[in-house]
Amino acid sequence: MPDQLGTVADMRAVVYGKTGDSSVLEVVEREPAEPHWGEVRVKLAVAGVNPTDWKNRAGLTGPDELPFDEIVPGQDGAGVIDAVGNGVIGLHEGERVWTYLAQHQRPTGTAQEYVVLPADRVVGLGRASYDVGASLGVPAMTAHRALTVHEDGPTRLAPGACEDRTVLVTGGAGAVGHAAIQLAAWAGATVVTTVSSDQKAALATAAGAHHVVNYRTGEPAAEIRAIAPDGVDLVVDVAVIQNADLVGRVLKPRGAVSSYANTGGTELNLPVRTFMGLNARLQFILLYTVGEAALRAGAEDVAAAAAEGALEVGEEHGLPLVRFPLDQTAAAHDAVENGAVGKVLIDVADLD
Repeated sequence: MPDQLGTVADMRAVVYGKTGDSSVLEVVEREPAEPHWGEVRVKLAVAGVNPTDWKNRAGLTGPDELPFDEIVPGQDGAGVIDAVGNGVIGLHEGERVWTYLAQHQRPTGTAQEYVVLPADRVVGLGRASYDVGASLGVPAMTAHRALTVHEDGPTRLAPGACEDRTVLVTGGAGAVGHAAIQLAAWAGATVVTTVSSDQKAALATAAGAHHVVNYRTGEPAAEIRAIAPDGVDLVVDVAVIQNADLVGRVLKPRGAVSSYANTGGTELNLPVRTFMGLNARLQFILLYTVGEAALRAGAEDVAAAAAEGALEVGEEHGLPLVRFPLDQTAAAHDAVENGAVGKVLIDVADLD
């Protein structure tokens, strides 16, 4: 724990100074930073790994040259505040918290023992587990945005907000799909999801999906229409390039499609007449540029859902956990890059 000046001994951090495969990651010792005005320092228990982490490290996204001499990857994590800078209101030392966008436009993320962050990137965790907290950030915040962009739908999520609405989540066994199922069900929607196997169907059902359709067998559009004869109100879509025709066949007039991922290819062939006839809305989602108002709304609603136990993780809740110690962060990146089913977590410290 920190002394009266807030200082702590050297900590372990995972860093990279150039882009490349996971071998560019190395474990080093660094002096923890002190929080300044408007900042807090979090002692991390668990960090989450997302596709954006390995893609940035590999140089597939972001600027051609690293914006900092050294980067600690990781957007998401959970732990305990151990120091608070001046001007911070509503957060206190000893509080259990989760983080989001920790490394966005900053050199240091959550693959380290301590991280200093702006207070508005740190949210109270309450009694939810650190595993839940480290799994929220990118997946749940993205899912929240995807569920709140429909012109005729809610802009905030809470129990009853999506009552009498049908939501289709494509790829319901992924981390964002899992969070979308949970949030939509928590808000009262009827949730339909598409998956590619019986194993993933079991996970989507455990997450709370009311109807599961295997898109590799049978006729998925007909099956979805049998569930929702008038069409679905909203599609949270993981693969719009591949799913454009399917979505056009099952979407309700004035429905919306939230596209949050590019699962292959760079160009979308859209059935324009179909979507125009539906007065459909196609909304692309990227958490890093949604704006501060959307981030604040997402953080508040996600925190409320987590506090009510609506965003649990683990195989019994539809999201298996794949764990690595901090010194195996490279292997954690490789697991995400290679399509590990479930949520990849890094165990940083035992704080319980």
